[in-house]
Amino acid sequence: MLRRYLPMLFFSLLLVTHSAEAVETVRVLILPFEIHASQNLSYLKEDIPKVIQEHLEAEGAVSVEMNRVPPSAAVPDITSNVESLRQIGLNAGADSVIWGSMTRIGDNISLDVNLIDTVGTKAVFSIYEAGTGMENLRNIAKNSAEKLALQLFRRELITQVRVTGNKRIEADAIKRVIRVKAGDVLRAGKLAKDMKSIYKMGYFEDIRVESEAREDGRSIVFHVQEKPTIRQISFSGNKVFKDDKLRENLSVSTGSILNIFTIKSNIDQLEAMYKEKNYHNVKVVYVVNEQDNNQADVEFVVEEGKKIKVKEITFQGNVTFPDKKLRKLISTSEKGFWSWITSSGEFDREALSQDAARLMGYYHINGFIHAKVADPVVDFQDQWIYITFKIEEGERFKVGTIDVDGDLILPKARLMPRLQISQEPFFNRETVRKDILWLTDLYADSGFAFADIAPMTREDSENHLVDITYSVNKKDKVYFENINISGNTRTRDKVIRRELRIFEQELYSGSRLKRSVRNLHRLDFFEDVKVDTPKGIGEDKMNVNVNVVEKPTGTFTFGAGYSTVDSIFVTGSVSQRNLFGRGQILKLGGQIGGVSDLYNLSFTEPWMFDIPLSGTINIYRTRRDYDTYDRTSMGGGLGASYPVYDFTRASLFYRYDVTDVNEIRYDASDNIKEMEGENTTSSITTAITHDSRDRAFNTTEGQNHRLSYTYAGIGGDIGYNKVVGELGWFIPVHKGLVTFLHGESGYVREIQGYKLPDYEKFYLGGMNSIRGFDFQGINIKGINSDGEVTEEGGEKYVQFNFELTYPLFKDLGIVGVVFYDTGNVYGKGESIDFGNLRQAAGYGIRWYSPIGPIRIEGGHILDPIEAFGEDSSVNWEFSMGGAF
Repeated sequence: MLRRYLPMLFFSLLLVTHSAEAVETVRVLILPFEIHASQNLSYLKEDIPKVIQEHLEAEGAVSVEMNRVPPSAAVPDITSNVESLRQIGLNAGADSVIWGSMTRIGDNISLDVNLIDTVGTKAVFSIYEAGTGMENLRNIAKNSAEKLALQLFRRELITQVRVTGNKRIEADAIKRVIRVKAGDVLRAGKLAKDMKSIYKMGYFEDIRVESEAREDGRSIVFHVQEKPTIRQISFSGNKVFKDDKLRENLSVSTGSILNIFTIKSNIDQLEAMYKEKNYHNVKVVYVVNEQDNNQADVEFVVEEGKKIKVKEITFQGNVTFPDKKLRKLISTSEKGFWSWITSSGEFDREALSQDAARLMGYYHINGFIHAKVADPVVDFQDQWIYITFKIEEGERFKVGTIDVDGDLILPKARLMPRLQISQEPFFNRETVRKDILWLTDLYADSGFAFADIAPMTREDSENHLVDITYSVNKKDKVYFENINISGNTRTRDKVIRRELRIFEQELYSGSRLKRSVRNLHRLDFFEDVKVDTPKGIGEDKMNVNVNVVEKPTGTFTFGAGYSTVDSIFVTGSVSQRNLFGRGQILKLGGQIGGVSDLYNLSFTEPWMFDIPLSGTINIYRTRRDYDTYDRTSMGGGLGASYPVYDFTRASLFYRYDVTDVNEIRYDASDNIKEMEGENTTSSITTAITHDSRDRAFNTTEGQNHRLSYTYAGIGGDIGYNKVVGELGWFIPVHKGLVTFLHGESGYVREIQGYKLPDYEKFYLGGMNSIRGFDFQGINIKGINSDGEVTEEGGEKYVQFNFELTYPLFKDLGIVGVVFYDTGNVYGKGESIDFGNLRQAAGYGIRWYSPIGPIRIEGGHILDPIEAFGEDSSVNWEFSMGGAF
């Protein structure tokens, strides 16, 4: 840097010193100008000298004021002799005297300016400048002043500007940043600025300026030395990041100009990459290896150091809550034994900042309304990080009196018990917020869309109480004006509108608006649904703008999978969930497996007769090889369902089925042997279903209940009554942890004069019932007429499942599961005995993969019966994809 700027500083000092000497010796007296014009322009007598004076003073001259002229010395007119003027200047202490006149004829203006030294015999130096228009008078005076400055300071003009030494950078590109040009007065300051401008281009290692004398003035030459270009960039010492990853974060590249400042900036960026990975002791230096042809290789040498982790987290000032409790609230943790798996001890500044806010929020919801948590103190020591949270708890406040006032739409006696803050032992801001949301929703459902609920709090510092009053301003009722739908290019407006629970000109309802949006999401026709509610033409009107972004609803799938039940299977389907934009569903699917085949064609109209009456028709063919017989079925059915309550539908379905039972083995039960050949089933099923799950796979919340009754015997060979009930709850617990409680039971009884086939009875065991047991491993053991031990289904059963699921990799849809299953089946004449339920427990992984749901689950039988060939070892089951 010193080598670069020394020439410039030296050159500038020479010119500035020369200029300073001139400034110190030049003192100027400027006399009032004579004005020759038909108009009264006498004010210009003083204005024109002032313009000249300002310019000369800027150039370094010292102006002598008129009041220094002795009173006895008269100011001569234009005809005065030179000697008189010199004497006046000497009396005033001036080195030179300037005087002149301005003449205006019509639009033409001219200045005659004279200069004479007060000491010496030099002749008068005269200048003539002319122009058009009074608006140009100031420029004319400036031009005159510049010529006077040349004479006063004996300055030289620049007659040529050249650039030498450049090889890659064109001279014209350099000259574009140079301000001086031929015809300018030579000034050191301007040349210094031009040198800085050339440096800022970033292409040059060194710059020198020379001034060469010519007959007509001075030639200015800028000598430049270009910086080398980068031929190659390399790294050494790096193990955490590969070269390509480091190179992605560089702003320099091969072929670019070698700029040391840019290199240092890139070093900062590389070190920041390492620090984000907790390598806070990283050091990066650079080495430049010069090459031929003004090129250079740059090597970044990395000293990574060891990855440092959080050694200790301490809390200061906490009295009420112990350190152990506070550590559970924050995401930052100390390095533990399993840190290589759990990533404990990882340091993240953003997460640490959120931890401080999380701690303060916890204090605020537990009565410490003035609690403060300072920014965490982070101390880096060698290979460890020490973090300190400084807490100022303050006093703890309980809940005082609670009240609701203002515009009440319900009696206060009905509102007060619903306020959750009354159940809190200490003042809780989060609970207050929930109460406000509840009151807001309550008023919104009554049409008061813009109701204002303001919590008024009053602190009793002496008794440490907070009194709360919810002040309500319900404002005016609001009505839906227009419902506008946009973005749907294929789905018909009618399909969207029929999912809405709001209607034009009806009273506003917040809950029905939210339900409408949820219904549109559940259709699964749209990538995004946005709802905006701008005001209508009046204060009591509100428009609803529904904007949807459609996604493909037709799918073609083909794949293969494996399950412990069907072994290897191949599956494929063609489906359209929004046929012709009408919301109709058409699906053709098939699955061919080792022990079963399935083909199914179905069509569903969700809104028959423009009411939410769903109609379905289907035909199918199935084949299944059981342990003791083979079964082939063909049939079809039709049915309808209708919503009777939120998420609840009642359905009625008729099925006609022809089943061929063959390949009966010797150990089949007598019941199965009696079914050999074709059997016809004509049945009707009625059911009521409640399904509020947020999704079908990896469900996180909601309920799924079903109660069905089937009557078979409307003709055909098969006749029975069957009742099956099922209850299921998905309960979110904490941070993605979900509890699933499930229970079901069934009963089937043969109708006199008809047959009850084994495939309509109940079995348990396998992935979808009691895991750990083999498929249909829980059954009724018996002996057939040939004396063989047999297995057949029961006529009653009961089953319970308890699961805990937790997302292992949320973005990938992978969750872990642990479970406990219990249940049993019972034969004819047996009663359900809760004392002899079979039990199993286990664990597994579920993944909603791009090719379909994948389940890997292993169960242990907790009560193995050796006589049945059971043991307590893990029984793994695997399934991929799904049937149609």
